[in-house]
Amino acid sequence: MDKLKSIRWKQRFQNLDRAFCQLERGLAITNPSDIEQQGIIQSFEFTFELCWKTLKDYLESQGVICQFPREVIKKAFQHQILAEGECWLDMLGKRNMLAHTYDENLAMEAYKLIKDDFAPEIRTLVQLLRKYNEHEAD
Repeated sequence: MDKLKSIRWKQRFQNLDRAFCQLERGLAITNPSDIEQQGIIQSFEFTFELCWKTLKDYLESQGVICQFPREVIKKAFQHQILAEGECWLDMLGKRNMLAHTYDENLAMEAYKLIKDDFAPEIRTLVQLLRKYNEHEAD
């Protein structure tokens, strides 16, 4: 294992862990206002970005080279880091769409997907990466 790449993914993971906690705080709001929903969506976009970049760094620390988000997701699925590859590809598509358009109906749909489908998948990844991080620390 490349020592520098191992350090890099752990540093990136710390940022991901904090970002996910922020997303969870937003999702804990009961009946969020429109502006709160926008903040939650932006928090998801940021958290998703950190997810794929952390996965990329982790995979590279394991000798798996990949560059682009779709490729990283597919490699992580192949290496059984992600169990729901299709959900992650859907997240990628939604993140890309949300970053370039704003539509109230789309935002409502995105908020529901983030809360019901995407956040649980991110939580699973964060928990797994915590275990990897603790295991490597031993």
